[in-house]
Amino acid sequence: MPESPSPAGIDPRSPRFAASITSVLLLVATFLSFVGVSPAAGQASLAQRAADPGFVAVLVVALLFLWGVVSPGTAPWGVLFRRSVRPRLQPPAELEDPRPPRFAQGVGLLVTGVGLLLHLAGVPWALPVAAAAAFVAAFLNGAFGYCLGCQIYLLLQRAGIVGRQRAA
Repeated sequence: MPESPSPAGIDPRSPRFAASITSVLLLVATFLSFVGVSPAAGQASLAQRAADPGFVAVLVVALLFLWGVVSPGTAPWGVLFRRSVRPRLQPPAELEDPRPPRFAQGVGLLVTGVGLLLHLAGVPWALPVAAAAAFVAAFLNGAFGYCLGCQIYLLLQRAGIVGRQRAA
């Protein structure tokens, strides 16, 4: 049975590991969306747009984002990290709140989902722009440890919109 994140926190290296893999997938998806029917999506049929390799690649990434939101304890990159990478590392100095990275997965799902829907609607360049935006966010997290979705979460938390409520 897969280990789920403890309420106290998660290893902060796990989301960064997942973002590194995701950024590679998104780089491939972005490339495929540039060379497929995406630039001329308005002239392609719905079937052609749905069969576009770029669409399929971004759809796979969106489904992985969805998995990370719905069941982060069983998401493939987290399981891979816990079973293969973490045993080879020293224990983390401190644990991280799992809510910001989970929110970031939701932001990635939103960005890629909007790109997929707009692509199916025939909006030219929607898919490569969405894939590239998601790639930039994943790359920043994977390469530099800067999580844009986590920063959005923290801003919303300070505003009292998500997470703990502000003191009255």
